[in-house]
Amino acid sequence: MQSAANSKTTTVDPDEIAKFEAMAADWWDPTGKFKPLHMLNPCRLDYITQQIAAEFERDLTNAHPFKGLRLLDIGCGGGLLSEPMARLGAEVVGADAAERNIPVASIHAEQSGLTIDYRHTTAEALADAGEQFDVVLNMEVVEHVADPQAYLNACQQLLKPGGLMVCSTLNRNPKSFVMGIIGAEYVMRWLPKGTHEWSKFITPDELFGMIEQAGLDPVDRKGFKFNPIGFTWSISDTDLSVNYVTASIKPK
Repeated sequence: MQSAANSKTTTVDPDEIAKFEAMAADWWDPTGKFKPLHMLNPCRLDYITQQIAAEFERDLTNAHPFKGLRLLDIGCGGGLLSEPMARLGAEVVGADAAERNIPVASIHAEQSGLTIDYRHTTAEALADAGEQFDVVLNMEVVEHVADPQAYLNACQQLLKPGGLMVCSTLNRNPKSFVMGIIGAEYVMRWLPKGTHEWSKFITPDELFGMIEQAGLDPVDRKGFKFNPIGFTWSISDTDLSVNYVTASIKPK
């Protein structure tokens, strides 16, 4: 296991890591502190699988359509995305800078009969070690790092030529403040107060600019739209006002 401390440079924000360390044991409780992610996960998975299948010409009706693909789930938490990717046949590395997340994820994967390489490390440390992947999942992480551009630069280094990065985050506008912070943390109490900092939210245009500066080609962006009546999420072509996701390719 490679420690995050081995990286020469890091974009890790210690205060952000402390927040998630404190919640590590709750990852697999669908009614607990990560309830919003459990609710969002089917929508995230739908987008991710469709993008991977399109980029690598895989048939999602096959039992293991992602067999032969090496995938990094950076900021893997308890493994909510790593596990379904492994079930679809990918060789998965799950990495997280919050050390307490790793044993939680490892034990759950073992109980689920899955082989996943979980590591307490950072994108920068993996890049320094020369690791390369066909796919990098970078979901709800970029708004928690100290230097988003440097972090995305490291993610670019981790991709093989022709590789795919899927990156999601929160838009920065008055609606996202109301929905993402006031609503989620104070009204619904889905998340502990202080989980997010609105000033760290990133607009889609800002994220596209940083992705391009990192040397990747953005190819898609969609919104994750919440229905407060049905308590469900859906993918939107037009509404990127709060949660949104992007896909980008490393040129060959």
